[in-house]
Amino acid sequence: MLFSGIPFLYYFLPAVLLLYFIAPKCLKNTVLLVSSLFFYAWGEPKIVLIMIASILVGYVSGLLIEAFRDSKEAFTTENASLRHKKTAKIVMIFSVIIQLGCLVYFKYMDFFIENFNNIFGLSIPLLKIALPVGISFYTFQILSYTVDIYRGEKAQKNPINLAMYIAMFPQLIAGPIVRYKDIASQLNVKGGLKLRYCKQGNKKFVFDRHETGRSVSFDDIAQGIRRFVFGLAKKILLANQLGELCDIFRASGDKSVLFYWVYAIAFALHIYFDFSGYSDMAIGLGKIFGFHFMENFNYPFVSGSVTEFWRRWHISLGSWFRDYVYIPLGGNRVPKWRWFMNIFVVWMLTGFWHGAAWNFIIWGLFFAVLLVFEKLCFLKVLEKKKILGHIYVVLAVLISFVIFNATDMREAGAYIGGMFGFAKVPVISAETLYYVRSYGVVLLLSLVGATPVMKKLMERLVQKKVCKNIIWILEPIGYVVLMLVMTAYLVDGSFNPFLYFRF
Repeated sequence: MLFSGIPFLYYFLPAVLLLYFIAPKCLKNTVLLVSSLFFYAWGEPKIVLIMIASILVGYVSGLLIEAFRDSKEAFTTENASLRHKKTAKIVMIFSVIIQLGCLVYFKYMDFFIENFNNIFGLSIPLLKIALPVGISFYTFQILSYTVDIYRGEKAQKNPINLAMYIAMFPQLIAGPIVRYKDIASQLNVKGGLKLRYCKQGNKKFVFDRHETGRSVSFDDIAQGIRRFVFGLAKKILLANQLGELCDIFRASGDKSVLFYWVYAIAFALHIYFDFSGYSDMAIGLGKIFGFHFMENFNYPFVSGSVTEFWRRWHISLGSWFRDYVYIPLGGNRVPKWRWFMNIFVVWMLTGFWHGAAWNFIIWGLFFAVLLVFEKLCFLKVLEKKKILGHIYVVLAVLISFVIFNATDMREAGAYIGGMFGFAKVPVISAETLYYVRSYGVVLLLSLVGATPVMKKLMERLVQKKVCKNIIWILEPIGYVVLMLVMTAYLVDGSFNPFLYFRF
């Protein structure tokens, strides 16, 4: 089920919201869990069993790890304590192997078989297993939960709460990758939505205040709705149109140098608005239910270095690899050759996480080379030459996403060659100009929308009282109009895939 689909927007989501807010406190998490399982099973019911099995392994492992880690028997000796800790580590490793084994089997087994056949000249048949949607995301969440329990976090005793955290439909399919320790305190519900008076006497809608648990206010709900609609607009009005342009380019028999560059720009913007739009929708939905998920994008295209770009792009994935792979390998607190090796390992895995194909691995290693180059010497130059830094980042990102979206490295090489005039095509063609004119407005809006220009403009306008009052009146109308326009697009059956479903 797609967020940007009529069944979700006008049937599933209203029904879940109604059930959730009328349900008593003790059943709210159950409603979210059942709804999430239904959401996940919508396309293919069988794949939900894989996720349930992974959750059960994570739940039991967490309890065992905590039990052995904190074992306090009356006559425990020092040696016995060490044995308990070792047992906790064994359980943690066993759980990690099961989770990664499941991911490897469903996502990478055919890749390994195919390459094994190529190397040894064999013809072992491919398994051709359907990839469970979102398996890369929920597997990483279970892995982080298990490792964090081993590192000292408290295990979740309530299986419904843990299952709800992993299966929660707002972030289940494509992130952001939400870590258990970041929202552990939000898994319990504080109370029902009701009116409360603050000290100044102004009315405010909030949950009852208790020690732990999540709370929501009407302001949270309003912010969540705005964030969701904004993300939906990025997806339908920008990402989908840019995706159409990319498909037109790939099918075109009249390519030109300009068309290759238009394609590279369109795809980079397409994947940004597609994925950041989904993250906005997930964060917005989470806020409606009282959850506060981390930001996943922060205007990456304004970066002055590739290092900065990856602090702003897919933040939850980057921080996950940093905390669970890079730092355990030693990070930068090792000899220089080991440090650079750690960077290459992390970025090879980052590329491989995105897909079972060599172009994804090359894409990851491409960024590893740039990051090492920056750390050796180039970062200081970029800090002094800001304009050079922006040009370099944009060029590097465009090339990287051409590699990312290629069917194989031969096609990637042909497309990059076409961008730099090595293909036997004209610089400009009539077809290119036609599509530039047709999609010019979308491209311009996307280029502006990928920068914080509009955000800063709105912040300045809100500071003026007159503008603030006008915005306060017009904003709800604007969101309603946006929803009507987007609904018209969806009813019309417009181009509406979601790129990150394949990861």
